[in-house]
Amino acid sequence: MSQTVDRALSILPLLAEGPADLGQVADRLDVHKSTALRLLRTLHEHGLVYRQADQRYRLGARLFALAQEAMENLDIREIAHPHLVRLNEACGHTVHLAVYEEHEVLYIDKVESRYPVRMYSRIGKPVAITVAAVAKLLLADLPDAERRALAEQLDYPMYTPRSTPNAPAFLRELDKVREQGWATDLGGHEESINCVAAPIRGAGGRVVAAMSVSAPNVVVTADELLTLLPQVRRTADAISGEYSGRTPGKETPA
Repeated sequence: MSQTVDRALSILPLLAEGPADLGQVADRLDVHKSTALRLLRTLHEHGLVYRQADQRYRLGARLFALAQEAMENLDIREIAHPHLVRLNEACGHTVHLAVYEEHEVLYIDKVESRYPVRMYSRIGKPVAITVAAVAKLLLADLPDAERRALAEQLDYPMYTPRSTPNAPAFLRELDKVREQGWATDLGGHEESINCVAAPIRGAGGRVVAAMSVSAPNVVVTADELLTLLPQVRRTADAISGEYSGRTPGKETPA
């Protein structure tokens, strides 16, 4: 039975490369055509493969529907939280997880700093969208037209002298973030708080969330915080792998 299941599942990656006929499937599985046909018929009955008019087989619509349903039911917070905790244990600073929803960037998870000086951010609270490092990552990944339209609609409060002053400056910053693959907020929202952030990507490579490490100047300098960037990026990559199904869940290397 396990061999039959293994063979059937082996057909799906083959058809992901493009339509294939019965002979190609049999050759790939190294089985007789009658065996390949039985497997294909079973997959066809469940909607996982589809037989075209030219008698070649391709992936079926049911497979895409299942994949979409599975993605919609994935809880990025549940997947990310153990990784965030391990990063917090390693560095000691506040760790955030954020997503973009309805033209706002919201914190959906937070692991508090072990130091006495703490941030006032709260789960469910929108971030300062024009300066926050997580917001830059999430907005930088939007399609060009949507990104530009949003930038034109935003207000640009000058929280500090380092805040983003206007839409052109914001778009330049988003271009930079998109190119380098990480972001910072070095005193843009609060002069005493610095932040480094990295993107979490889904199976298609799009940014689905962003995570960050933040700390006040009285605990570490901006330069000292930037040395944690490789660790932050490794954590984000580990979450991305687990969320997208590319790698099994495992401890993030410190």
